[in-house]
Amino acid sequence: MSDRFSRQSFLGERSEATLRSLTIGVVGLGGGGSHIVQQLAHVGVGRFILFDPQRIEDSNLNRLVGATEKDIVRKELKTTIARRLIKRINPTAIVHAVPKSWRHEAEKLRWCDLIVGCVDTYQTRSELEIQARRYLVPYLDLGMDVHEQQDGGFLVAGQVILSMPGEPCMRCMRFLRTELLEDEARRYGDVGGRPQVVWPNGILASTAVCVLVNLFTPWYSKSGVVYVEYDGNRRTVRPSNRLDHLPSMCEHFGPGDLGDPWFHS
Repeated sequence: MSDRFSRQSFLGERSEATLRSLTIGVVGLGGGGSHIVQQLAHVGVGRFILFDPQRIEDSNLNRLVGATEKDIVRKELKTTIARRLIKRINPTAIVHAVPKSWRHEAEKLRWCDLIVGCVDTYQTRSELEIQARRYLVPYLDLGMDVHEQQDGGFLVAGQVILSMPGEPCMRCMRFLRTELLEDEARRYGDVGGRPQVVWPNGILASTAVCVLVNLFTPWYSKSGVVYVEYDGNRRTVRPSNRLDHLPSMCEHFGPGDLGDPWFHS
């Protein structure tokens, strides 16, 4: 193991080579996604496929890691900012930036060892999970929101979920539900930008990177299903109680729904 990664030697003798060999897809490079790529570059992930069609705006500077005022002036692509951030940390990393919706080049996801979704809507999460199941690729979802409470205060909350092929999906976990998707579709376009701040994005991204690294270089026993909830008001991150009620097998993806018949290694 090289001196650069000696402080993470507890991950195992082969961990440096294992992490360098990984291809991680990241969909969404805002507050959460920018934290994800920064941390993965630090731990030594070798290849990235990045999706985001947006250019940076002034309102992104409160949370987008690696962004500068000059990027605002240049109206820089978020994929360009993320690629620059990764390469400054790890110049040998291979970064394929796709400044489009992932749906336009979804076939690129089949080459990933894991897909990280940092997206805003339930519908996009659902579509990403379906795509990941089709390619037999683990899907790691993270997100946060700010909810107004009846007492006039606000609740900062979020989640990190690992959806593994062949195991319970996000519908099994009751995170994705038909009524939520239908309600979101009805309200499409009714709301503006959601409140976002840097610290919950950082906490959730760190939790997600912990799950990802442990999946490929386990330093303790790993679980195929992860659903943790963040309560920013109580400052806690803990497993969701919905894990206590999971079915033993996925009820939404059968054997015919798994695998990519057009995939050639």
